[in-house]
Amino acid sequence: MGHFLSKNGKRVKKRRRKVRKNCFLRGPCMLCFIVHNTSALDEDQFESASKAAERYTALTTTEECAKFLLSPKELSIWEEQGKSLLSSVPAKLIGPPLFRTVCSDYSEMPVCKRKCAGVQACTPCKLPRSAVGRVPETGLNNDIAQCPVSVCTLPTSTAECTNLGLEGNMGDCSSLLQQPLSPSGSEDSEVITPENLTDLRMESEPPNINQLPSSILLKITDDVLKRIASKNRNRIQINISDCRNISDTGVSSIAMQSPGLQKYIAYRCKQLSDISLIAIACHCPLLQKVHVGNQDKLTDESLQQLGEKCPDVLDIHFGQCYKITDEGMMALARGCPRLQKIYMQENKLVTDKSVKTFAEHCPLLQYVGFMGCSVTSQGVIHLTRLKELISLDLRHITELNNETVMEVVKRCKNLSALNLCLNWSINDRCVEFIAKEGKSLKELYLVSCKITDYALITIGQYSATIETVDVGWCKEITDKGATQISQTSKSLRYLGLMRCDKVNEDTVERLVQEYPHITFSTVMQDCKRTLERAYQMGWIPNTSTAS
Repeated sequence: MGHFLSKNGKRVKKRRRKVRKNCFLRGPCMLCFIVHNTSALDEDQFESASKAAERYTALTTTEECAKFLLSPKELSIWEEQGKSLLSSVPAKLIGPPLFRTVCSDYSEMPVCKRKCAGVQACTPCKLPRSAVGRVPETGLNNDIAQCPVSVCTLPTSTAECTNLGLEGNMGDCSSLLQQPLSPSGSEDSEVITPENLTDLRMESEPPNINQLPSSILLKITDDVLKRIASKNRNRIQINISDCRNISDTGVSSIAMQSPGLQKYIAYRCKQLSDISLIAIACHCPLLQKVHVGNQDKLTDESLQQLGEKCPDVLDIHFGQCYKITDEGMMALARGCPRLQKIYMQENKLVTDKSVKTFAEHCPLLQYVGFMGCSVTSQGVIHLTRLKELISLDLRHITELNNETVMEVVKRCKNLSALNLCLNWSINDRCVEFIAKEGKSLKELYLVSCKITDYALITIGQYSATIETVDVGWCKEITDKGATQISQTSKSLRYLGLMRCDKVNEDTVERLVQEYPHITFSTVMQDCKRTLERAYQMGWIPNTSTAS
């Protein structure tokens, strides 16, 4: 949209020529002018963009949203002040979240249609596109009269808060569709009428303010969060991951206004402490999911409150919360007997005592992870109690012997995913037993384990269920093992061979041709797939010789 609605016609043409060559991240129209720019964001630009975001969150109807997004004044602000927002946030933060807030998969991203843009579009899954009443041509580039405009709708008061946005029913938007725009000469335009409105609602995601760029959402502060919370008390999910400007006060405020909250997600919010999680526990008794990984200030106190006040918790993630100890974990286990998922990572103060307590008090556990914790075989053996166990992650734990792993596989009949990466003690004998006894096993991860070709051969020979095998960085794996498991396994669909340096790339190329149903992962093969996907998405290499 930014390319179409710029007031400077010359700049539009110049930008189009640039996009024709380098347009790889072709996102939704509302974001395209931001995605394609890489300049820095100064304080004045950030202030203007923040004010625009606040005005956006204050709107309550779809009509107001449409007017806001199509207003020449607002468009000029977004064009000039917001075009470089993404460059102010690390790529690892704005990559996947940016697109997930709009749609769930790259292949489903709506393509930003540009007349005569010169970019060959890929073939994405069909998505509904909104059409609005006829747009006034005054003050806008004439191109807008020839192109359908995608409208990002705003939340109403009947909403739920998620990703700093509000999801909910927008009500009847037929008023926007009474005069559908049908631009002449546009062969690929799609006009939405009241007749197909039902199909549109079924196919589209709930409208929410997550359609704003993640770089703006990450800047939201306590004041904005309170305004979002004040809309109603019916929200069931809050996700403030990576939002460093929200404090314990802001979280406590929204907790008090969210008695029906079920999911609280706050990854990497290092500024938050026990105060925020205790407030969530005290005011949200229906809580079921708590993911607060990488919060350095959390202690056992908040876990104890969670165990006392929220007995219905089903899913917890406290990875890299380094102050948490067995005391808090055991209190949580005793207070939440319905727990189904637990994930810990690098929690060095969590030991076998915690594992034993969870195994005794939470018999419904299905997903268990203690990666990098101070856990040994003496604690892991207690997991044989868990008859419902589906997924077990034992990466890089303090001490793990083959006999314990074999006993868990033997006793936990429903186990379908087992991760033993970075445990040098795991050997061929253990893998052979897993292949024979793991009747439900589909995924087996053995990166950097002490195994040889024999392990791969036995998997192909004895297992009829394993679909995914990853033996990356196993230095004794050779062409023989990779070839034989490919030949003999009827279920194999993925074989990870990253940095198995004794496996020749020519051999992998041959296997790719002979067994197209199997995905082989090496440095070269992964690079080829990435490049192929880029081409499918419409990326064209820049062949310009200009400096």
